[in-house]
Amino acid sequence: MNIVLSTRNVSKAEQIKTIFSGSLINIDTLDEAGIKGEAVEDGETLKENAFKKAIFALAFAEKGSWVMAEDTGIFIDALDGAPGIISARWAGEGKSTLEIMEYCLSKMKGIKNRKAYFETVVALVSPQGKEYFFIGKVYGILLDTPRTAPQPSMPYSSIFIPNGQDKTWAEMSLEEENKISHRGKAFRQALVFLQKF
Repeated sequence: MNIVLSTRNVSKAEQIKTIFSGSLINIDTLDEAGIKGEAVEDGETLKENAFKKAIFALAFAEKGSWVMAEDTGIFIDALDGAPGIISARWAGEGKSTLEIMEYCLSKMKGIKNRKAYFETVVALVSPQGKEYFFIGKVYGILLDTPRTAPQPSMPYSSIFIPNGQDKTWAEMSLEEENKISHRGKAFRQALVFLQKF
């Protein structure tokens, strides 16, 4: 089975391909599938944005391909759930991974309640246009200073520690992270579902 993963984010693609390794499912990113352009992410929820990205890929994917996309956000208790769906654009359009992380730290300066959670919604669309959704969440806390540099294109990875862990995402191996992460949970559900076909 071939699936087009609607992303150009190399770090995300690596995580997802690792989850699917060992299965009979081949995953190609937009670049690998030769798809140009970008989906417009103007939805009001993670689910809407994930679906928009999947439908964008479906329009250009090779006939008979499944498509898959995800949207992820971090939701911070003390900031009434911000940044949520705008996590990647919270500090402004075009900001670097480091700038987004620093913006988050500045917003959280002096705040004692450091609770937050990550949520990933995976949209999976069949060649016939049938939609399926999978959700993964992980709760944890935000540090007040980063322990390491963040992972590329993952600005919160060096300041978030999942509950029950003593490492940030950035300090974990890919295998460790995939076992417990929001993205790992959602994509493992998608994998189990796809293995029925």
